[in-house]
Amino acid sequence: MKEIKLEKTFWYYEDYSSFDAKLLELFKAAKEASKTAYAPYSEFYVGASIMLKDGKVLKGNNQENAVYPLGLCAERVAILNAGAIYPNLSIDKIAITIDYERIKLEDLAFPCGSCRQVMIEYENRHSNDMEIYILGKNQKVMRIDSAKDLLPFAFTKDMLK
Repeated sequence: MKEIKLEKTFWYYEDYSSFDAKLLELFKAAKEASKTAYAPYSEFYVGASIMLKDGKVLKGNNQENAVYPLGLCAERVAILNAGAIYPNLSIDKIAITIDYERIKLEDLAFPCGSCRQVMIEYENRHSNDMEIYILGKNQKVMRIDSAKDLLPFAFTKDMLK
């Protein structure tokens, strides 16, 4: 038997108000996106915003469907939007939040496994790790340096050879 230890560092902030202006703009965009999510079934309104390498900010939010598997998470909406419109630009940062006014969750809401896999694909495609910011209630935030830290045993193109 071989023991495998994974040591990752995650950064938790009680108050993100002192972050730089560009990052605060990204957080604002994620919050705005969560307010217009289409979530009539789960009532779980998620917003995501991404900052591309050139500083452009794009938004996404969850889009549900009465046939649940046909909906799409906010993170994937934002990332796939970037891939369609700016296929040659890498993502530097992504901010993710829920609408805490409508949802009584007191903790951070992290991306699902499918979103983590899509994030890793995008990181690998552009050879660029993206910083992930999970926004919580009352300006709490967790920063993760790469999607690989959230899904250490991801499926990659190298497994298809």
